[in-house]
Parts: sequence; C-alpha cells; structure tokens
Amino acid sequence: MKDSLYAYMKPGLVHFKAYPQVMQGHGYVETLEKICEDDFWHVVEIGPVKDTRERDRARKMLEAAHIEVAYATQPTVLPQKLNPHHFDKAERARVWNIVKKCVDEAYQLGAGYVRIMSGKDPGPEKRDEAKKIFVDFMHEICDYTKENGDIVITLKIFDHDVDKQSLIGPFATAREVALPVRDAHDNFGILSDLSHFPLLREDPKDAIPLVKDFFLHFHIGNCVKTKGHYLYGDLQPRFGVPGGDMDTEHLRDYFRVLLEHDLIGPDTRPHVSAEVRPLLAEETSALVIANTKRVIREAWALA
Repeated sequence: MKDSLYAYMKPGLVHFKAYPQVMQGHGYVETLEKICEDDFWHVVEIGPVKDTRERDRARKMLEAAHIEVAYATQPTVLPQKLNPHHFDKAERARVWNIVKKCVDEAYQLGAGYVRIMSGKDPGPEKRDEAKKIFVDFMHEICDYTKENGDIVITLKIFDHDVDKQSLIGPFATAREVALPVRDAHDNFGILSDLSHFPLLREDPKDAIPLVKDFFLHFHIGNCVKTKGHYLYGDLQPRFGVPGGDMDTEHLRDYFRVLLEHDLIGPDTRPHVSAEVRPLLAEETSALVIANTKRVIREAWALA
C-alpha cells in the first residue's frame, strides 16, 4: 500500500480562489474558518485582509487550527498591475513600498511564506535589463524578511505570453533569475504551478529538473490553453472542466515527476496547494473543493 500523501507533502488550498467572494471583501473570516476546520488541508494560502479586526480574528483562528500559512501578494499585485522591474525608478520604489506592506501583513497573520511574482515581460530587447532589476528587487525583499523574521520568499512562475504574460516565465528564465538570489539568501525558493505548464508550452518532465536544486513549493490546478474557449487562459477552473487541460491523470504524472526527483517525500514535505475556483453557474465553492480532494486522493493512489 502506498504511504499516506501526508508523509510526502502538505496539501493546501488557496483561500481567495476557492472562495472568490473574499476578493470583493465578503466573508473572509467565515470562509477561512471552513478551510481551517477541514483537516484534509494542512496549508492555507491567504491574501490581504484590510480590516484590522478581521486580521486579528484570522490570525487567532489560524493559530488555533495548527495550519501552515502562506501569504500571496498576487491579489495586491495583479489588480494594480504592479511591476517590480519597471524601468522607472520612482515606480519601482512605489511598488516596493506596496509589496513591503504585504510582507508586514504576512507577519501579522503568522505566515511562514510569501509568494512573489514578476511583472510583465518587456519583450526581447529589454528582457535582460528587466531580469537584472528583478534580481535586485528579490535581494531587497529577502533582506527585509531576513531582518524581520523567518518568512521564506517563494517566486511563483506564471505564463509568459498568454494571460499574465510575466517575465517569469519560462523555467529556464526562472532558474537564471533565482540562482543569484538563492546564492545570497537561504530564505528563498520557487513555486511551480501545474496549471501553467500548458500555457508555457513546457513539460514538467523537462522543466522541473531545471529548478530541482531550489527550495520548492507547488501549486496544482487546471487551465484552458485553447483560444476561443470561454475559460481560455489562467482562470484556475476545476479539474475536469470541459475543454480543460488538467485532470487526475496529469496530476498523477506530476506526482511521479516530483517523486522521481525526490521533491516530495518525508525529508521535504513541501506545500502542494490547490488553486481552483468555481467559475460556472452550477459550481459552488464546496463542490469545487470536494472535486479537488477527490482528484488529489486518486492521483496520489495511482502515482
């Protein structure tokens, strides 16, 4: 019999995707409580909490639940189109101050990890310059978290030319940018997202070995790479949605790649967090979460 998946990983759920109403300021604590009460999840990934009273309630709940916490800056960065490698120095300073406030909030919520993303890819002519600026930004944020606590910064890899159109980007680019940061900081790692491989036109079997020497966390989920589909792009639909690119067999194969490279196991037990959300009229958060847990269990049993 295969060992329990909990011996190999810490399954998690991205709160603000599973319950998208929190992005509009509704039900943050109430929906977070549902995740904390479900002992399937050992990790929760949260976004900003504007109300300080709700933030305090959330922190106490997370502590009581004995659940690991990661803080995502994407809900702050994406709506404002923030670019940490903007070519204007004043704009970079503005972005830094906003992201630093996110890190401060992560400390207040008891998070051990903060997810960071790059900005838009500027195109081939200015890409090298953007990468150098982004490396400097990552040095700065890792220095800040090292000075203030034990938070680990994880760089999330996005699509390069489809939806988010991020600098990071292809796994080779992620490695190139991450190497100097990792060499200078022990509180830095990479987050690989299963749902982004089709959008990057990369195969986990080829891409994962490029970053296997870094501290790694993982997202799992689905996407639609077919142009013209009503869910085209990086919308994080449920597993098995018609026209989607990821289902049980793809997660099974992903687990196999991670096992092959010893990236999940008793010595690592990384975060493997589901980033899925209800998108269709018949879908609810509860249905999509149940779908996800079934897929995780079956994929692990078959891996």
